[in-house]
Amino acid sequence: MADTKNNRVRLAVDISMTVLLLCLMAYQVTGEAFHEWLGISMTVVLIVHNILNRKWYSSLFKGRYTAYRVVSTIVNTLLLASIALTAVCGISMSSHAVPFMYGLLPIAFARQFHLSMSFWSFILMGYHLGLHLPAMTAKVKPSKAVKIILNVIFFFIAGTGLCMFLKNGISGYIFFRTPFAMFDYDKAGIIVFLENVAVLFFFAFAGANTVRLIKAAGAKQKR
Repeated sequence: MADTKNNRVRLAVDISMTVLLLCLMAYQVTGEAFHEWLGISMTVVLIVHNILNRKWYSSLFKGRYTAYRVVSTIVNTLLLASIALTAVCGISMSSHAVPFMYGLLPIAFARQFHLSMSFWSFILMGYHLGLHLPAMTAKVKPSKAVKIILNVIFFFIAGTGLCMFLKNGISGYIFFRTPFAMFDYDKAGIIVFLENVAVLFFFAFAGANTVRLIKAAGAKQKR
């Protein structure tokens, strides 16, 4: 019973983090003040997430590292670092939520790093979700026809996400080539959210297929 309750709490926290992240990436919809409070909420939820999964830290230097565990550990570490940097840089520019922290870091540095790390957090969060999706859906056994239909839908959404990634110039942000965010304030809020969902899905799709490739390689090696 306790394990079931803990799993539900973890699921609620994970869903909250995903929703908050999607809202944070829609700055032109939420506005500056609400964006800052969303960032504070995200930081709190992230701390709770790490407390709930504290056993992961104690097991880092124990057991054998499989290919999946290596990939998962690298992604988790990079995700934690990128979110921490995003939070620190965001706090350094805060004018509403924590104005007394304004200037903690040089503003020009904080602005560019906050922009880049926020997109890295977004990408790594999607990939992190994808790494766990196969295990979460292992008990779902759709028929062959349903599986084909779902694969077509997934490929379409992932393809749309890749197009949005390229169209919105996200590569320029993550590699520090674009120092300022280019927001289309005329774009409808629902379109902004759907585009972000598609991009997140693309990286989740990539993560899930990484797991499948690792499993296939392991099965081939055993044979």
